[in-house]
Amino acid sequence: MHVPVMLQETVGSLDVRPAGAYLDATLGGGGHAAEILRRAGGTGRLLGIDRDPSALRRAEAALQSIPGTVVTVQGNHGDLGAIADARGFGLLDGVLIDTGVSSQQLDEAERGFSFNQDGPLDMRMDPTGGETAADLIARLDGEGLAHLFRALGEEPQAGRIARAIVRARDQAPILSTARLAEIVTAAVGGRRDRRRHPATRVFQALRMAVNGELEALGSALEAAMVRLRPGGCLAVITFESLSDRLVKQCLTGHVGRDVALQQGGSRWEGLLPRMDWVHRRAVRPAPEELSQNPRARSAKLRAVRKRPADARADLMQESHPS
Repeated sequence: MHVPVMLQETVGSLDVRPAGAYLDATLGGGGHAAEILRRAGGTGRLLGIDRDPSALRRAEAALQSIPGTVVTVQGNHGDLGAIADARGFGLLDGVLIDTGVSSQQLDEAERGFSFNQDGPLDMRMDPTGGETAADLIARLDGEGLAHLFRALGEEPQAGRIARAIVRARDQAPILSTARLAEIVTAAVGGRRDRRRHPATRVFQALRMAVNGELEALGSALEAAMVRLRPGGCLAVITFESLSDRLVKQCLTGHVGRDVALQQGGSRWEGLLPRMDWVHRRAVRPAPEELSQNPRARSAKLRAVRKRPADARADLMQESHPS
């Protein structure tokens, strides 16, 4: 069963109100969405997006008994702007983006996300199309693999691992999670760090590349901020340092400052639309939550609120750039 991470902290950051319009860009099991609907008191509207059709079905079943209007769409959260427009969701009171892999995806061996059980080397969030992790490993040369593991996995032994993979695939295609984990473990000299499996960073890099995760996240952040109405909030949960750095850098650019001018008045230094932090620092799971859900240990929550401004002008500026 998928347990929503930092449920109260995350939904609390959205400042949910009755009759509001909300977007859960990574619906997953629907846990956060259910709490949003409850806090909206039966009068809220929620648009839920997820790449994974099986996740959508689970979420729809979980949400059907909760009062409120729910629209679900299979799609990429990087396209949330176009999806929201197509479904009649204009300005939004809150947007949630949860970048994590769900427990169901990790626990289903056939999805290929985990090295803890053997399965096909897939890793696609949307299993209906696109390149798999096995395809990627077969296609890239040694340099390409090493670059991938360094850039998206921050793997210090990327070169050694890439060479081992090339040698192994010359003998036979690498098609299973167990085989890849075995190759990586042997390449780095066994499992020295008991807290982290040797293949953790390699699996992360492959998953992020297969699903274009950083590109989708960057697009989603900008589109979400444009579509917030004044006072609306954006909450983002990340589980690894690359995504968290992207979120922090992007949001910080919009949390600018008003600089006083000598001749009077002020000048805005920052990107548009203008935002304020909901939390000055990233929020981490409480010890009580970690004792119940150890998979939440790397989670970070960052949230911003849109400053009172002309949100419609922001939306029009995106639709009709100068």
